[in-house]
Formats: sequence, C-alpha cells, structure tokens
Amino acid sequence: MGTTTSTYSAYQAPLPIVMQARGLVKRYGQVTALDGADFELRAGEILAVIGDNGAGKSSLIKCLSGATIPDEGEILLDGKPIHFRSPLDARHAGIETVYQDLAVAPAMTIAENLFMGRELLRPGFLGKLFKMLDKKRMLEESISRMADLKVGIRSMTQAVETLSGGQRQCVAVSRAAAFAQHVVIMDEPTAALGVKEGNMVLELIRRVRDKGLPVVLISHNMPHVFEVADRIHIARLGKRAAVVNPKHISMSDTVAVMTGAMSADELPEAARA
Repeated sequence: MGTTTSTYSAYQAPLPIVMQARGLVKRYGQVTALDGADFELRAGEILAVIGDNGAGKSSLIKCLSGATIPDEGEILLDGKPIHFRSPLDARHAGIETVYQDLAVAPAMTIAENLFMGRELLRPGFLGKLFKMLDKKRMLEESISRMADLKVGIRSMTQAVETLSGGQRQCVAVSRAAAFAQHVVIMDEPTAALGVKEGNMVLELIRRVRDKGLPVVLISHNMPHVFEVADRIHIARLGKRAAVVNPKHISMSDTVAVMTGAMSADELPEAARA
C-alpha cells in the first residue's frame, strides 16, 4: 500500500488546535467516567484515541460529538467555547461522527445514504411546498464527492445492502467527510473488517485528512493506529495519560502507558507529542 505524507508531519512547529477539551468530568451515579480529561486535536492530523475498557475514551468522544453533556469542564472549537446539547448541535458546528454501527440504510441507494437527513429539494416554490427531492442533483453530487475521495464504487444508484462491509464503511466515512466543516470522528471504523477491506478504509481516512479535515480515530487495533495516526492520545482512568508520537515510540511502550505499567514521565522526550 502506498504511503501518504500528512500535513501534520510536514511541519516542525505544532499546527493550530482545532478542537480542545479542558478538565472534562462526567459521572454516571457513583462511577466517574471522566475525571478532569484534557484533549487537543490539531489541524491536518489523524489523532488516534486509545485506552483500556473503562479508560474514559468513549465518554470523551461522546462529549466531543454532542451525544453526552459533561458535568464539568469546557470544550473549545477554534478557540471558542461551545456547548453541545445534542449530536445535532455538533453537526451544525461542522463535526461529523461515524459510529461503529454505521447508521446506513441498507435498502437505500448510496446516493440516498450520502444525503440521508440532508436531502436536497428541487429548486423553486413547488419543490419547497411539496418537499420534492432533487434526486438528479443528489446523484451528481454523490458521484463527485465519492470520486473526489477516490472511492471505487461502480454506481451510486446501487443499494447499500449490495456492498461489502468495507464499502459500506467507506460510504459512511464519505458521508461524514462530505458534510464536516471542522472535524471527523470515527469510532472503530475497521472493526470486523478483513485485511483488504480494513486497508481500504485506512486509505480513505488518510485521504480525508489530506483534504484538510482533522480526524479523531478511536480504535483497539494497534497496528492500524500506528499505521495512520500522526499522534496518539492515551486515555487512562478517566484522564489523558499521555500524547505520543507513533514514529518515536514502540507499540509495547504505548500499551505499557495505556495499562499503567509505565508512566508518561518515563517516556523519552522524542516519544511525547
């Protein structure tokens, strides 16, 4: 597989912070899922978020995507505080999330799935009055957007249920990339995929990043994380344990920090990002 040079790695100085969280706290009864968690996503990067079960990564991502409201702390987008009350608020702010269950409609066409919930109406008074869909324009835009991301699917008019698992995932990722203005969040995008299809999705994630959209990648697949991530955010016990550079740290040391067998202070300076 060909490699791509990220925007992030092309610069020596840190790129601007697009999305940030400070001191997030989230409690569920007696359980504290987030205990003062911090987070930083920079422009033009793929930031992987990893952690053991119970580390708080899912709660963190839910706060960033508007699915959960934190009890304490703040979230900033382009340096300005934001207060999401729902995933729709995050979507309006230009943040798109691809969930593990994909949320695609199998019986609908690829074009219909790309515009699901954001259907285009025919121009003019009648289109608005009778809610008449502009299927021709949606099809044309679907073809253009999928071609732009180099997704090799033959026809936008075929039903999603006719696609392989990897192709379905590519549809979900492409939909997020088509409408995101700020950030794309991907939750386990290569889970349950074979090697070939997993590589297809990883290549698409790179292309999304190279189009200028920073990507948050939540994954348990460490080889995939090390293959595509520019930085790795390690969550542990509801906090950010460390942010590391995958080019200067081994997979075993990363896992050691994730499990608590090694502290972030023990890492060499070059490993920190």
